[in-house]
Amino acid sequence: MTPLLVLLFGVAPTVAVGTDLWFAATTKTAGGCVHQRAKSIDWEVVGRLATGSLPAAALTLLALQALGGSPLKGGLIIHALSVVLILTAIAMLLRTKMHDLGKRVRRKDFERFRAAQPTLTVCAGVLLGVLVTLTSVGAGALGSVMLLCIYPVRMTPQRLVGTDIVHAIPLTVLAGLGHLWLGHVNFPLLGCLLLGSIPGALIGAWASSKMPTVVIRSALSAVLGLVAVKMLLT
Repeated sequence: MTPLLVLLFGVAPTVAVGTDLWFAATTKTAGGCVHQRAKSIDWEVVGRLATGSLPAAALTLLALQALGGSPLKGGLIIHALSVVLILTAIAMLLRTKMHDLGKRVRRKDFERFRAAQPTLTVCAGVLLGVLVTLTSVGAGALGSVMLLCIYPVRMTPQRLVGTDIVHAIPLTVLAGLGHLWLGHVNFPLLGCLLLGSIPGALIGAWASSKMPTVVIRSALSAVLGLVAVKMLLT
């Protein structure tokens, strides 16, 4: 969403990020309610992630405030967004291999691996807090891949999605409030995005049911990579 707003509609990077955060907070809240009813949320993992992500988001917001209206802020967001898009594309392609790696490490030294899980989860939360606040990207693909590595057995497909979505709610709300305070949210644009998300979700659900997962992931990875290169060259 953020690169589309920047590249196709000429929205300022800071406003694109702030508006997209509120878009994500709204849509993920709806998705989180569905997963709560289905009992597909690991609240312990959500708490560990939030322990790292929320303070990191607050510190990132303070850093953005310190930059003020400096052109450096826009350039920082553009370059950070490009890097995160590339990492997301790679994470989508290597998702299965990273999951297998987590399983192998777990089998090799289960006790040490289990003892390290809380710390690793908090660290993953810190990384997500910085990336999401700075770029509005990362809570989905990157977050789910990290969780698959840290919890290769505990995270079933449904629990993985539910946990990832619910953790993103307080993170995007906090980051969105910070960007609102900084004046980076365009509410008329947000309303249009939310209206467009309804038919978009229906089309996406239909398309995903007709195509193999590997094809969808490969296509999305290619698009993300191309967008990242375009933003770096802009």
